[in-house]
Amino acid sequence: MQSLWNDREAAGYQSDLAQRVYTSRLLGCDKSLVLYGGGNTSVKIRERNLVGDDEDILYVKGSGWDLEFIEEAGFAPVRVAHLLKLAQLKALSDPQIVNELVTHMTRAAAPAPSVEAILHALLPHKYVDHTHSDAVLAVTNTSDGEQRITEIYGDKVVIIPYIMPGFDLARLCAELFSKRAGKNTIGMVLLKHGVFSFGASARESYERMIELVDLAERYLERHGAWHLRHAANGVSKAARRVEIATLRQQISRSAGNPLILATHQDARTASFVRRADIATVSQRGPATPDHVIRTKRVPMLGRDVDGYAQSYRTYFEQYAPRAKEPKTMHDPAPRVVLDAKLGMCAAGRTAKDAAIAASLYAHTMDVIERATLLGGYQALSADAIFDVEYWDLEQAKLGKAGGPPLFAGEVALVTGAASGIGKACVDALLARGAAVIGLDIDGRIESLHQRQDFLGIRCDVTSQPETVSALENTVRAYGGLDILVLNAGIFPGGTAIAALDDEAWRKVMSVNLDANLMLLRECHPLLRLAPRGGRVAVIGSKNVPAPGPGAAAYSASKAALTQIARVAALEWGADNIRVNTLHPDAVFDTGIWSDEVLAARAAHYGLTVEQYRKKNVLKTEVTSRDVAELAAEMCGPLFAKTTGAQLPVDGGNERVI
Repeated sequence: MQSLWNDREAAGYQSDLAQRVYTSRLLGCDKSLVLYGGGNTSVKIRERNLVGDDEDILYVKGSGWDLEFIEEAGFAPVRVAHLLKLAQLKALSDPQIVNELVTHMTRAAAPAPSVEAILHALLPHKYVDHTHSDAVLAVTNTSDGEQRITEIYGDKVVIIPYIMPGFDLARLCAELFSKRAGKNTIGMVLLKHGVFSFGASARESYERMIELVDLAERYLERHGAWHLRHAANGVSKAARRVEIATLRQQISRSAGNPLILATHQDARTASFVRRADIATVSQRGPATPDHVIRTKRVPMLGRDVDGYAQSYRTYFEQYAPRAKEPKTMHDPAPRVVLDAKLGMCAAGRTAKDAAIAASLYAHTMDVIERATLLGGYQALSADAIFDVEYWDLEQAKLGKAGGPPLFAGEVALVTGAASGIGKACVDALLARGAAVIGLDIDGRIESLHQRQDFLGIRCDVTSQPETVSALENTVRAYGGLDILVLNAGIFPGGTAIAALDDEAWRKVMSVNLDANLMLLRECHPLLRLAPRGGRVAVIGSKNVPAPGPGAAAYSASKAALTQIARVAALEWGADNIRVNTLHPDAVFDTGIWSDEVLAARAAHYGLTVEQYRKKNVLKTEVTSRDVAELAAEMCGPLFAKTTGAQLPVDGGNERVI
């Protein structure tokens, strides 16, 4: 491992706290050291308060901040004197720690300090760094981990036996550090937990961390446990969308709510899931308690998800009686499923949560395989995992968590999503917590949003191979399909029936009717596996109940689509799929309404463009967002007992009314 310190960059960070920010970011950008908010850094600074007294302040990483992107505001300032007094107490519960830390900050608006603040305060160094290095964990998570750590570091580190994070750990670290630290000591190794480094400057503390991790990496290399051999190819990408969707349904049922399920099939994952000993090595627990905190689950293995979910429940039944008081029972669903055919499937309430679980387990794979090459992977005990899982601080977080968004854990697919009503539907569904796939023939769909819960796919929905491929990608990305919004369509310029040629007719029918029939047929097996039941929102048209002259092909295609939706509602009710249709009118911020078409239609009625825009009973303009918001709500609980319905979104049309 190499230091990323750059003198030119560092010159832009002048103060002690700014230097702390700089080196924290250097640590945070290396995912083999910290993942998704893991790790901790601090600096002690002497400051003068409002009444003129000088006091030492510990600036420690605050809750909710990621080291890779941390700013000065992300550090919580806590009075060191009070922390040292707390350390003299014989006992201190975690809720008491939280209260004492928060009530002794110098900035009320600062984030909650890390529970490890007392430990950072006790270490007699200005700067302190703490990471969960993969390389160090690979060494400590073996049966003879302490002996190996001693062999690697000698008197460079103080070795701390595993103890759960909190007050007891801080006291133990302080006690052992005072007894064992010498002139060569530059850090501490917490067995099966992580590594600390410290120094008089931000650079010294950071580069000592790099030195300690590099020594571990070199040790692994000398013992043939650093370079891992991976399969040349990933898991077969044969069509498995129904199989994956079935797996997601079972996991969601076990969890009690819908979950996103992201499937990973790269060569590295394929090597791990095909290990001959996968059934044993994958069940030995996480590499560090930090991973328990961030996934809230023990990774599970197997094809029979219900069976493995039962094993997980048995685990809790075995240890739950140890609790001194009732605890909030976490759902028994696995967050990682390993399968030789599917690869690694990572579950989460959101796409981000699923990505976190996958990333954590990807690093766990490395730790497991390297520790195995050293002689055998040995993780935390079941008791230790239970204690972290039911840690008071984690229970408090669960209690404070607000309700999930409307469509949390659910997956929606929108056609014609690059502009107009389709784009607005994407935004409405994302705002309600769904993971969304947008299909469009317009290549701009691929860059519509850059976020984990959106996948834009360039797709001609009249092509069955392209559509089927898009559905495969949908399921591999998010696990299944809950909501389908059929929006893609074309509206040709006004043409009288006498002048309507066969090619124009067939083109409209191909996009507006045939493509939607194919999508309904291909999506049905997925929608019937939706944990809360499938939902389809069809974007029809006012032209269905009130067609206009010059729009025969468009009106006929939308009328036929509406009739198909009615039949689908009848046929699919037994599968707990509801199908409803919206009939918008005069929505002019869409792709099918060019300036030329709008002017032509207004002229046809003898109106100005502005008059034509508000040609309805309410004299209001209907926008794409108006239609999208109603489409999203029709897929929500307010319409849970409605199927086969047709609703106008037209400002009121005299011919329809």
